[in-house]
Amino acid sequence: MKFIFLIAAFNAFFFAILLFQKKLWALHDKILLLWLLYLGLFIGLYAFYSHELFTQFQLLSISFTSLFLLHGAFLFFYISTLISPKRIFGKMNFLHFAPFVLFNGYLFAISFFPNISETIRLDYAQVNISPPFLFIFFLIATLLSGPFYFVLSIRLFKKLDLNIFNNLSFSEEVDLIWLRKLVYVFGIIWTALIIITVIHHVFNLFSMVFCTDGLFLSLSVFVILIGYFGLKQKVIFSADTENEQVFVEETKIKYASSRLTDTEAKLFVDKLNNLMIAAKPFLNPNLTLLELASELGISTHYLSQIINEKFNLNFFDYINQYRVEEVKTKINDPRFENYSLLGIAFDSGFNSKSAFNRIFKKFTKQTPSQYKSEIFKI
Repeated sequence: MKFIFLIAAFNAFFFAILLFQKKLWALHDKILLLWLLYLGLFIGLYAFYSHELFTQFQLLSISFTSLFLLHGAFLFFYISTLISPKRIFGKMNFLHFAPFVLFNGYLFAISFFPNISETIRLDYAQVNISPPFLFIFFLIATLLSGPFYFVLSIRLFKKLDLNIFNNLSFSEEVDLIWLRKLVYVFGIIWTALIIITVIHHVFNLFSMVFCTDGLFLSLSVFVILIGYFGLKQKVIFSADTENEQVFVEETKIKYASSRLTDTEAKLFVDKLNNLMIAAKPFLNPNLTLLELASELGISTHYLSQIINEKFNLNFFDYINQYRVEEVKTKINDPRFENYSLLGIAFDSGFNSKSAFNRIFKKFTKQTPSQYKSEIFKI
């Protein structure tokens, strides 16, 4: 087991070095670098000193265990920097580190009171002692921090979906599928390990080593995957987006304060319809709300409002419905009879087979092959 932990620690530092050598650094890269260094030190120290810590230095071992409180905070900050162009480091964000600081402040304070500190130990169930309530509170907070941040991460992914649908006409390579899977899988694993840990403390089943080894083993796998995929992760929404004031996150309700008049809206709708028919901007597979708004000469917020209110669609669906219609037109066009369905899809603005099949079926209730088969039956 020690060998596995050392491999994981080595990988964390190795990925950190590779990340440090990247030419273009984004904010999420800096978060990942700190995260990898933290994980490398955490797992490496456990590999070398876990036996001495948990048998000879009770308070120090508990302080060491409190480092689990930082893992969820790093996950939160990493996802946040990927899904939003806005800076996240305000005063309120530092509250994510408060449980770790308070827990260690408490441990430091009671170290001056031997009669209390002697009752503070991770294996209190085995030695049949009653630890202080505050210690139990911090211990529970440490156990629940993992599931809490995994749930918070899922909420952040929903925000990412909203940002994609409002601003982009594509989702491949920006939907963080790899990170979603990682969060879901390890969320389940960590929750299971925490349940085992609770069973250990309540019913004195399993061993403390089994619990801690399980947590660090899952961390070891996690650090390898987050390092490998995180190293290749590109910027989804540029940091310059906020400065240009073009990023759209609002919903229909927030359009109530818009200064767009009905007359202006009608003119913009006509202009938009003409542009979509004449210039076919949807053929650009990487078309964004900003680019389309620039072609129209209006703000992104006005364009988003028009698409939401006048067409009852988000930007993603608005553009892709034109791509679907373009595919249907070309399937019926003899000039494209030698094209494969995928070739027609790419020629119509789609940039992946999976997105094409999913979106085409969403709008037509049929797969592309089913639609083509029915056309040629007639």
